[in-house]
Amino acid sequence: MKLATQLHRVGNDIVASYLVADEHGVTMVDTGLAGQWDDLLAELDAMGRSIDDLRGVVLTHGDSDHIGMAERLRRDHGVPIHVHEADAARARGTEKPPSVSWGRMRVGPVARFLGYAMTHGGLKTTYPAEVTTVADGHVLDLPGSPRVIGVPGHSPGSIAVHLPTVGAVCVGDALTTRHVLTGTTGPGPAPFTDDPALALDSLDAIAATGAEWVLPGHGAPWHGDAADAVARVRASAAAA
Repeated sequence: MKLATQLHRVGNDIVASYLVADEHGVTMVDTGLAGQWDDLLAELDAMGRSIDDLRGVVLTHGDSDHIGMAERLRRDHGVPIHVHEADAARARGTEKPPSVSWGRMRVGPVARFLGYAMTHGGLKTTYPAEVTTVADGHVLDLPGSPRVIGVPGHSPGSIAVHLPTVGAVCVGDALTTRHVLTGTTGPGPAPFTDDPALALDSLDAIAATGAEWVLPGHGAPWHGDAADAVARVRASAAAA
């Protein structure tokens, strides 16, 4: 899905990752589920690129529905995988996420999410064997000049990835625009969050980017003021 010149989404409102390109190649933010491989190839083709143009992957965190294609890209195509140092063990599969409450849910949206994950490789994750760690404030030498913004809460090493060349910020699960367990749409807190209060506190850093595209791992892209999206997340949390 083309969002803007040199900015595409891979996947859909259930599970999404993103591509940003420039004259040096393509950066991928998150890698969704393993079964979205054909979606990745199709979006690269729509950009006039190929898998050989990928220069790096940046993971917003280490959960399984964000790392699905990472090891295939690293192993078969030499694409380096970047993740915050606090989520590196989770991304490599050597540290499991803590058990957290699922909270409110509805049968239909849960079935749709689990069904999609099951049919797209979500039950058997191949973890990346090697990752490169990053930290808050790093500007990576990759297409789009991605800047790492620490947004801990969903996980200890959750990051947002600011892409200033296209006016976008990829937020992973720092917020959602489609709650996978309830089907509620619009900016709100994401489920399966380790520390919900800390996650809300971290949103200030996303608002400060001034990005006009806020791109979550689940839900529709938000085209508007990042600060407005953050305000809506906090209002949703307060009303829950």
